[in-house]
Amino acid sequence: MINLEVPKKATALVNQAYQAASEVFRPISRKYDRAEHEYPKELDTLAALLDGLNSSGEGGAGAAGVRKSGDDSQKGNRNGANLNLVLGTMEMCWGDVAMLLAMPRQGLGNAAIASVANEEQAKRFANVWAAMAITEPHTGSDSANIGTTAELDGDEYVLNGEKIFVTSGARADTVVVWATLDKSLGRAAIKSFVVEKTRPGIKVERLEHKLGIKASDTAVIRLDNCRVPKENLLGSPEIDTKSGFAGVMQTFDNTRPLVAAMAIGVARAALEETAKVLAEAGVTVDYDRPANSQHAAAAAYLQLEADYEAAYLLTLQAAWMADNRKPNSLQASMAKAKAGRSVVDITLRCVELCGTVGYTEESLLEKWARDSKILDIFEGTQQIQQLIVARRLLGKSSAELK
Repeated sequence: MINLEVPKKATALVNQAYQAASEVFRPISRKYDRAEHEYPKELDTLAALLDGLNSSGEGGAGAAGVRKSGDDSQKGNRNGANLNLVLGTMEMCWGDVAMLLAMPRQGLGNAAIASVANEEQAKRFANVWAAMAITEPHTGSDSANIGTTAELDGDEYVLNGEKIFVTSGARADTVVVWATLDKSLGRAAIKSFVVEKTRPGIKVERLEHKLGIKASDTAVIRLDNCRVPKENLLGSPEIDTKSGFAGVMQTFDNTRPLVAAMAIGVARAALEETAKVLAEAGVTVDYDRPANSQHAAAAAYLQLEADYEAAYLLTLQAAWMADNRKPNSLQASMAKAKAGRSVVDITLRCVELCGTVGYTEESLLEKWARDSKILDIFEGTQQIQQLIVARRLLGKSSAELK
């Protein structure tokens, strides 16, 4: 049974994340939105602090928090790294989602390493800053159709291909690259490889100009006969056609609640700012009266809050299930789908409700509206999440329901 209160042991972490968001992220949010591709140097000190928290076991605001413990001896409910991670992420993204994505050593590639690396790899790559390279020019949302190849040559894999929309692709020192060992074997042959940027054959082709999250760099990366040690293949090199996409989905089951948490943080920021604007305009939101008997703006606000709460609870459920060793693929996709759609609806409606204040740079509302769209797209689009949910609920395979 899930207790909907924030666990007491997570209170300190949540407070620390909120302080970082309010004192570091929020004050420089507009500055780096305007200065696209300029690295926020203010993050270096904060990153060092988070490194200390993670090494002491008190972390959770970064991607290192998603690694599952091997200890199954605990009885009853456990509130662990995954729940801490999403709670911390919500607070940080209340400050600025692009800043969190730009944090050193907190990349989505770090989440992939934490999810599927063996113990030796987890220690070896503990201090890297890892981007994650999945999407390709002609692949679209179907990760199973990846064309980047990895061929074993002696003690090394040779990687060839092109990756697009790689978050932190230019700044990170390492990239987790998804590639296929054998295209004819389909999704079962897709593995992830840790590729250091210092290796010959990996090149950042360009940076993208984007609608939102401008403080975060998004790169195109090309791999041309890039050689990496075979020990850099995360997890097992065996191709198990029965388990299929299991290793890849394990990564998504951990990272999708993380992205949902990002969306919840942005949505909460927009709702809080809108509440202030409405109050200044004399609009009172009364929680003791039916919405249809209140001001139209108040009724709209109540609906947005309801969507926010639903997304919030779904995300906590997915994280809690991961902490308690329960299969959470369905819940992870439900959380990502709901939060991704809700944050776009909430931020755009908040811009509308706040009128000129929402549409100008007088507040951060218009920025949050721009930032929100990517949260409905990356780590699996809205449509892909709905497809996964449908397959899980109907008991259909990917071949049966496309």
